[in-house]
Amino acid sequence: MRLLHTSDWHLGRQLHGTSLLADQAHVLEQIITLAEQDAVDAVLIAGDVYDRAVPPAEAVALLGDTLRRLCADLGKQVVLIAGNHDSPERLGFAADLLGHAGLHIIGPLAGAPRPIHLTAAGRTGAQTVQVFGLPYAGPAQVRQSLGVAVGSHDEAVGALLEQVERTRDRQHPCVVMAHCFVAGGEASDSERPLSLGGADQVAGDRFLPYTYAALGHLHGPQQRVAPHIRYSGSILKYSFSEVRQRKSVTLVDISEDASVNITQRELTPLRDVRVIEGSLESLLAAGASDPASEDFICARLSDTGAVLDVMGKLRAVYPNALQALREAPHGEAATAQPGRDVLRQSQYSLFQDFYQHVQGEAMSDAQQDYLASLLGALQQEGSL
Repeated sequence: MRLLHTSDWHLGRQLHGTSLLADQAHVLEQIITLAEQDAVDAVLIAGDVYDRAVPPAEAVALLGDTLRRLCADLGKQVVLIAGNHDSPERLGFAADLLGHAGLHIIGPLAGAPRPIHLTAAGRTGAQTVQVFGLPYAGPAQVRQSLGVAVGSHDEAVGALLEQVERTRDRQHPCVVMAHCFVAGGEASDSERPLSLGGADQVAGDRFLPYTYAALGHLHGPQQRVAPHIRYSGSILKYSFSEVRQRKSVTLVDISEDASVNITQRELTPLRDVRVIEGSLESLLAAGASDPASEDFICARLSDTGAVLDVMGKLRAVYPNALQALREAPHGEAATAQPGRDVLRQSQYSLFQDFYQHVQGEAMSDAQQDYLASLLGALQQEGSL
């Protein structure tokens, strides 16, 4: 049986205020094509289908069209679980009815996980694989649903997997889908933390007994503990921290003897997410002939002097420039946010700090005298 493992579609997401709906539709078209060309039997979506609990209408329409084409037009089975960004109740609407059409949605956690039996033609007859979908559920939800005493995400997932162990048929391969943070996983800036202080992490060896673990939540494709415990990653780069990631989906071939072969299929974005570095002048010169000038751009500027209208100039050659950062004197981008102690400083002190941060040196006595006189004049005019 061949499965296509995907996750973290985040339909309706924006990148620095820019809609990604067209970019998402572009890669979903590739996923539909892969499902047909690679003759997959089922598509697994391991949570965070939407980017927020109440998604925009356009995102709902895009999901509906994609699922219709997979299930109705291509005849593929689809198994979908809710992630921490989704509203489980909204996502799971009419799930019992849709299951008869090949769309299996596991929205809110409702008691012990139940297996979904997928069948495909094998060499010696019909092959059956059982899939258990574990939607995202915190400890409180698991306590309420199962009536067990759990205090962490690790214990919550452990309790759900204990139910799987009681139910699974050991004569058939068993696939577990889960939306969680496996300990040791490589996170990105675009992932919403499940809890604070590392309490959200789940031990990866809990998934060792299963034929394959189709995980969601972490946006970088990666395996944990063993090759068959895998994150497919998000379908697009959702932050500039993901610029080095190569987005993909995962083909999983399960043989009749329960052996597994895993292959990645890369996705090509409509517009890539890139970080460019250098002086503003050099970046503008390069952008004039950049064949990928429509990409989403973060510019790290090396200029030390004053630069006016940075974003306006960048967008003249990179229309989707979204962010510009000035390099601090030690070579790292200056991204620090002002704290309350900073906000209490006088305008004079704030400008001194700003000048030193940008220029890498303190103001001269003459500059300080000029600043003091300028601020004094503004205060007398009532501008400050």
